[in-house]
Amino acid sequence: MTRHEALFRSQCVPRFKNIERVARRKLLQLHAATEWASLRVPPGNRLEALKGDRRGQHSIRIDDQWRVCFVWHDDGARQVEIVDYH
Repeated sequence: MTRHEALFRSQCVPRFKNIERVARRKLLQLHAATEWASLRVPPGNRLEALKGDRRGQHSIRIDDQWRVCFVWHDDGARQVEIVDYH
């Protein structure tokens, strides 16, 4: 099980201790989404298409430092990971 999967399942993940509550909420939003565009709300998600070596992925912000990155498919998000952008 990956760290983000453990966090999604309400397990304690020391690496994400400072962002646990917000990160779990973002993962739940991602899990509930039926289309990627619905993640534009709330605006604080700052949904964006990524570029460069992450081309084909999207991200939503947890905070200024952390992002939830994912690839959207017809049946939802895949290749989900929590990434430290700094």
